[in-house]
Amino acid sequence: MASNSNEILHEFSPLMQVYKDGRVERLVGKDVVAASVDQETGVESKDVQISQELDISARLYLPKKAKQGTKLPLLVYFHGGGFFVESAFSPFYHTYLNAVVAEADLVAVSVNYCLAPEHPLPIAYEDSWIALQWVASHSNGEGPETWLRGYADFDRLFLGGDSAGGNIAHNMALKVGLGMLKGVNVEGIFLNCPYFWGKEPVGSEATRLEKKGHLEASSFLCRSYVEATWHFVYPNTTGLDDPLLNPVMEPNLSRLGCRRVLVCVAEKDILKDRGWFYKEALEKSEWAGDVEVAGEDHVFNLFFPMGENAVSLLKKLASFINGNGV
Repeated sequence: MASNSNEILHEFSPLMQVYKDGRVERLVGKDVVAASVDQETGVESKDVQISQELDISARLYLPKKAKQGTKLPLLVYFHGGGFFVESAFSPFYHTYLNAVVAEADLVAVSVNYCLAPEHPLPIAYEDSWIALQWVASHSNGEGPETWLRGYADFDRLFLGGDSAGGNIAHNMALKVGLGMLKGVNVEGIFLNCPYFWGKEPVGSEATRLEKKGHLEASSFLCRSYVEATWHFVYPNTTGLDDPLLNPVMEPNLSRLGCRRVLVCVAEKDILKDRGWFYKEALEKSEWAGDVEVAGEDHVFNLFFPMGENAVSLLKKLASFINGNGV
């Protein structure tokens, strides 16, 4: 048995390796930073436990300008990482949410959901929905969290996320549209390089080469990689056209529970055509989304937060949230 200890069962480099003896080795996304008062932006953050039993938690952010009696937009954010790496407490997401909160002058809740393979899908969706319900429980002036009771405007609630988190934000908005959340108005959703896919290739997906080696940062995101990870994180999925992964197959897409949608895609990302495809599907359902084709690679703004395109995207998001355009 010892001879199998280093034999790899599932290879998802550069993100994760799963060994035949059951060990899971995450190669990225393990670092965490403490909640704090950010020295650059003045944004304050703190951590809360939403469900001790289910191990669902979140990091809350409050802008420096927050004043009692003044209600601010509320952003519920879902981190990316393919459903199996990263957390709401990572340096990438902590830095990013500090910047968003400062730029858009809002209250943010960054959800920490359980990860596959220890917790396969649909657990991440279930955790995220529980977290969203917890947020909504403060809309009547009750609920345990003073920052939400004191500063959040529940008539200006936004959902957002990148990659797998964008997928989650979309699916949460669908549940809202089906009348499953009371006490809040989800004004809009922001999807950054959302993790959508499907059985039939669209756009440039059909010509994307199955390469390995010295390529751009997210070149591991070839078709076989994307498809293998989906089946890995969701063993009981109906397949690549599962509506959770392929929103075009969702019969209730026209009931998306928000008024505005902002989809941003990255020029070199294999997922970019799905972002455009999603926009087109929404437009056919009488949804007018705005797709920003910019940047160097998948979720580029997290890896290069001070780059010109990342700063532009940050300002675009702030404008979207504050009602200055889609």
